[in-house]
Amino acid sequence: MASSLEPKKIYDVFLSFRGADLRNNFIGHLYQALHRDGVYTFRDSEELKKGDQILPVLMKAIEESCIAIIVFSEDYASSRWCLEELAKIIESKEQKNLIVLPVFYKVDPREVREGRKSYQRSLARHEFKFGKDSEKVKRWKKALPMLGICPGGTLMMGKDESELIQEIVNKIYTYLDRPLHVAKHPIGIYSRVTELKSMLKLESNDGVPMVGLWG
Repeated sequence: MASSLEPKKIYDVFLSFRGADLRNNFIGHLYQALHRDGVYTFRDSEELKKGDQILPVLMKAIEESCIAIIVFSEDYASSRWCLEELAKIIESKEQKNLIVLPVFYKVDPREVREGRKSYQRSLARHEFKFGKDSEKVKRWKKALPMLGICPGGTLMMGKDESELIQEIVNKIYTYLDRPLHVAKHPIGIYSRVTELKSMLKLESNDGVPMVGLWG
């Protein structure tokens, strides 16, 4: 049974990403796709208010989310804010059953898992700044390999952005146990319904109209 002290789940999804890399392109499109289909999503530019203490707000939002999407880009690990989010997400995954969906955006999962290339350089800079024995850096270095092997991850390789975004949205619907969104007034349906009614001759008293559905 869930503890009554556990934070109430407010957000369907928490987005963790390196803003400078993705905010105005991929993340913007992903956020709009989720929002359009009724998935309540925390994105810092939408939810943070002027004067907020950033880190406590981010940590609380993670605790109040059902799913965390982590978009690993080339410079993700260069941001200490991203790494703090990452460590909190791991903690919530282990202690509060937070569902985690890693997305590898133009980066090989092995770079994340094994601390290669840009991830190696970024961690080296953090060690230089905070010290090799920093508990903070140790926590970050421990978290990265765990997400690099997380099942259910989504790869950018060989896909365009719209295809990747649709794949992510479909997975989120599966996790949230919701049916896929269908528009209230789908484009092109009205004319076909009108045509079908005409074919059925609903006003006629000649026999019982029937229609067969295939597909």
